[in-house]
Amino acid sequence: MQDRNFDDIAHKFAQNIYGTTKGRIRQAILWQELDALLTTLPDRPLRIVDVGGGQGQIACGLAARGHQVLLCDISGEMLQRAREHAEQQNVIANMQFQQISAQQVAQYLDKPADLVLFHAVLEWVAEPEAILATLYEALAPGGILSLMFYNLHGQILSTAAHGNFGWLEVGMKKGKKKTLSPDYPRDPQQVYQWLQSCGFIIERRAGIRVFHDYMHDKQRRIDEFDRLLAIETHYCRQEPFISLGRYIHVTARKPGPKDLL
Repeated sequence: MQDRNFDDIAHKFAQNIYGTTKGRIRQAILWQELDALLTTLPDRPLRIVDVGGGQGQIACGLAARGHQVLLCDISGEMLQRAREHAEQQNVIANMQFQQISAQQVAQYLDKPADLVLFHAVLEWVAEPEAILATLYEALAPGGILSLMFYNLHGQILSTAAHGNFGWLEVGMKKGKKKTLSPDYPRDPQQVYQWLQSCGFIIERRAGIRVFHDYMHDKQRRIDEFDRLLAIETHYCRQEPFISLGRYIHVTARKPGPKDLL
């Protein structure tokens, strides 16, 4: 097994993820979570590492706020798209780019990071617990890991709700390699256990797309997007909806001095 490189399908992301209602909800809820966690970090330009940062939408948004962002990805094609996006947004001065894997991040840091982003990557890597441990080491004491992962429970629910019983019966095994369907959907309880085993303190969780993907009338996702986003926002931080989201975002902190008292 090896980690997924998206050089071959980088062009699909803008069209299939970022340019859709599901992508808009994902970005909206994710920014809500980032805005909340940023208030708990030092009030200064932060050292941020976006691991597997793809085309850089989130990284550029943080750079626009004055933070220093290192965007890492194993895909050269993704990095090129991220650079172009940073130039278009006039934030290139606050960003650096490295074509490295998640496992290599710590050795490229002069100082530990205040914030590490690891969004929609955990479901593509073959050794997730080891990578989470590496990201823990890359953080300064009191620093935060912003983790978003593809939820196994949400995949099961969506598969059954759409009547794809055959695929469910064979364990939802992928028939094609070059797709955006994740290689390793993650069980939330296992992810939480991995984080705690590394030493992280889980501070908050949110489900992302807790209703959107299960709607039968797809046109209403477009026509009533604002109402849908308001409902998603209302329910996404409470169970059972957290555990039904297609993705789950976790804010996990590396213990700092105050946590050791």
